[in-house]
Amino acid sequence: MSHTAHIRSHRKPRRSTPKISVRAGVAGGVLSTLAVAGAAGAANAAEPVTQTVELPTLTADLATQVAQSADATQQAAANYELQAERDSAAAKAAKQAKSDLADAKKKAEATKKAEAARRAAAERAASRSAERTTLSASASASTGTSTSTSTSTSTATGSAAAVIAFVKAQIGDAYVSGGTGPNSWDCSGLVQAAFKQVGVSLPRVSQDQSTAGTQVSLSNLQPGDILYWGGAGSAYHVGVYVGDGMFVGAQNPSTGVVEKPLSYDPPTGAVRVL
Repeated sequence: MSHTAHIRSHRKPRRSTPKISVRAGVAGGVLSTLAVAGAAGAANAAEPVTQTVELPTLTADLATQVAQSADATQQAAANYELQAERDSAAAKAAKQAKSDLADAKKKAEATKKAEAARRAAAERAASRSAERTTLSASASASTGTSTSTSTSTSTATGSAAAVIAFVKAQIGDAYVSGGTGPNSWDCSGLVQAAFKQVGVSLPRVSQDQSTAGTQVSLSNLQPGDILYWGGAGSAYHVGVYVGDGMFVGAQNPSTGVVEKPLSYDPPTGAVRVL
């Protein structure tokens, strides 16, 4: 048997309870910490979070750029408006030009038809005149008398001379339908203006001028007589007899005012107003 068998050990016995208590205290502290942290988190979650965003400072350069952009936008708008106005004006001008062209075509067509009708009437009148000449020649041959048209060579005086001087002064002027001078005439416009110089007021148109005075025979013409082509009251052309078998008249657009012999376009009749 060992000599130390009855000697008591110097080691102190373990104390289990305090260690358990410490451990329990640590655990409790940890749980308390967790509880506090959880409560703080819950409180933070309940409160709204406000975030502040700092805007860039409006510097002088940026302000200038903004102003320039606004000016550019305003100028662009003004340019668009101006262009729209120009387009509208151009459209109106084109429409008006189209309308004017249509009117001009209508007037040209009407003038063409009127000229064609006048020429046709002149041809019919010439044909009738030729027939009358043929019939007169036949009658003269059968009766032995002369029916030639008188071509007075007497010198015009007084008012007749003034009328003749006026119409001769217009020789070479243009023929224009409806023309009343001073540089363009139609047939009745020229005759009316000539007699106005001596205080005689004549109607404006050929039909009325052909009955304005006393009807005279073509074989007894005197300078200053008014010649007409067509029927009395329905004449389509007039002129002035100037003596020596000649007359002056505004004939047509191709000849204008001319002096021609009676044989150039034999008249139908004549009237005397002086």
